[in-house]
Amino acid sequence: MDTNNNRLNAKDLINVGVYTAICAVICCAVAISGVIPVMMLFLVVFVPILTGIPYMMFLTKVKKFGMILILNILMGALMWVTGMSYYALVVGTIAGLIAEYIYRAGGYMSKWHGIAAYAISGLYCWANYFGIFFNAEAYFSTRQNFGQEYIDAVTRLLPAWMCPVLMIVDVLCGIIGGWIGTKLLKKHFVKAGIA
Repeated sequence: MDTNNNRLNAKDLINVGVYTAICAVICCAVAISGVIPVMMLFLVVFVPILTGIPYMMFLTKVKKFGMILILNILMGALMWVTGMSYYALVVGTIAGLIAEYIYRAGGYMSKWHGIAAYAISGLYCWANYFGIFFNAEAYFSTRQNFGQEYIDAVTRLLPAWMCPVLMIVDVLCGIIGGWIGTKLLKKHFVKAGIA
C-alpha cells in the first residue's frame, strides 16, 4: 500500500483553504446580526444551516484523514481572533477530530456519515457562547461599546441552562444544513461516488 496516497497534498490543502474561506465569510456575515441581542440565540441556527451547502461540497473532495480537522482548527482560530474566545478553537479541534473518524467510518463514501460529521464538526459555533456562560465579566469587558442595555439583554437571553440547549440546537441544525446540502448538491455527490 502506498502511504503517500494517504498524505495530504497541495490540492487537498487548497480545497481546505477555499472551503474554510467560504464558511468563514458566511459565519462572519451571520455573526454581524449578533449586534441585535435576540439574534445571538439564532447563531447556532443560521450558521449550521447556511454553511451546510459549502461544507457538504467540501466533503465531496475529502478522501483523506486530516482535511476536516484542519478546516475545523482554522474555523476555531478565526472565531478566536475575531473576538470570541479560545473555546471555539479547543472545541472545534476536538469536534473536527471526532468528525474525521465519523466520515472515515463511512469510507468517505456515505452521505449519512457526511451529514453526521458535519453536524458534529460545527460545534465550534456553539463554543462561541462559552465566554458568556463561563466567564461573562471578561466576555462583556470587550463589548462595553455595545452599551449596558445590550449586555443586560444578552445576559437575560442566555442563562447558564441554555448551554446544553444550544448544543442540541447546533447539532440538529447541522443535520438539517447537511441534509439540505446533499439535496442541493446531489449531482456532485453522485459524481464523487457518495451514496
